[in-house]
Amino acid sequence: MIIKNIANLVTCAGICPKIKNELKNASIIKNGYIVTKNEIIIEVGSGNGYNKYLSVDEIVIDAEGKTVTPGLIDSHTHVVYAGSREFELPLKLKNMKYIDILNAGGGILNTVENTREASIKDLESQTKKRLDLMLSHGTTTIESKSGYGLDFETEIKMLRVNKSLNETHPIDIISTYLGAHAVPKEYKENRNGYINLIIEKVIPYITEHNLATFIDCFCENGVFNATEARKILSTGKKAGLKIKIHADEIESAGAAELAGELKATSAEHLVAATDTGIDAMADNKVCAVLLPTTSFYLMLNTFARARRMIERGVPVALATDCNPGTSPTESLQSTMTFACFGLKMLPEEIINAMTINAAYAIGKEKQIGSLEKGKKADIVIFNAKNLNYLLYHFGVNSVDKVIKNGDIVVVNGKTI
Repeated sequence: MIIKNIANLVTCAGICPKIKNELKNASIIKNGYIVTKNEIIIEVGSGNGYNKYLSVDEIVIDAEGKTVTPGLIDSHTHVVYAGSREFELPLKLKNMKYIDILNAGGGILNTVENTREASIKDLESQTKKRLDLMLSHGTTTIESKSGYGLDFETEIKMLRVNKSLNETHPIDIISTYLGAHAVPKEYKENRNGYINLIIEKVIPYITEHNLATFIDCFCENGVFNATEARKILSTGKKAGLKIKIHADEIESAGAAELAGELKATSAEHLVAATDTGIDAMADNKVCAVLLPTTSFYLMLNTFARARRMIERGVPVALATDCNPGTSPTESLQSTMTFACFGLKMLPEEIINAMTINAAYAIGKEKQIGSLEKGKKADIVIFNAKNLNYLLYHFGVNSVDKVIKNGDIVVVNGKTI
């Protein structure tokens, strides 16, 4: 396949992860081209250097006037779940706090009920529809967390849905075990009993059956404290899982500091992360996965301090947090808007945070995240004359085509 006459070829090539001023450089090529073969990029350049590859068999795409980027990577999602929670919207508008909704049986625990009741077939069907939407908006790889089962059977069911859809859907899925998403109702008076279930039964089964790459824990006041999170995450690490952590979303719980201590791959949310926590992350190369659509949807009136993190040298990635309660969106293009106006990030910083740094956040930076020779041919062609225009013109799906593993899978913003 040859993609030629690209007005702005945003390669996101270079050092990884991109930090500080490097994050502002997306290595954009004017009048660019890409040549792919057998799922891999074999050449990237400018002008008409593609001519030597012309033959009777190639597919040629003319991208005149368009912007081309690496496939977008959604490095924090909860895409596997059943049901929806639109009934919570009036409660949010009445300023009911997230933790209060959770304690009243809403929030995560409501989705847990629906997900436990759903058959694996129904759960897979509902998740596939969300993946189709993600793909149509330019997402080619995601991280997908469990955490809406909070028991052995349903957590395993969710991870098996990840595994099945990874094998059948164009989007690549990286699995994370998030049993420590909340304490289920049946363990309300026995927190240690639930933590022991995670440690003694679920983690060993997951690692034995290769059902997850990462382990995660919601370290937040009212959910799991830093001591509990350290115990859970350390056990997962010893079993061979890499560490992620839901960190300091509403209030500081020392989670960013813990992420640095444990040398986590990433810490996520971080709206209330302290300067000490940000320093610990920078010193240990922990990626900050920021979720501005969640801050917007929860009406927190504050966002993670992206500029402070970038200044300090923390690798920054961006994700949707796609879930039924606090960020019900499948579109990373929506995240672009809030990263711009909420986090005050620049267009080149944003695209790097959704590609090469997002790949770093899931341990896939050597395979995906930039348009370079030898990497997978995951490519998005946008109906935008330049990168600035892509962010400037918001509220629409700007995708023209999506190419996944060298195959065209979306045309005119619709899956084929």
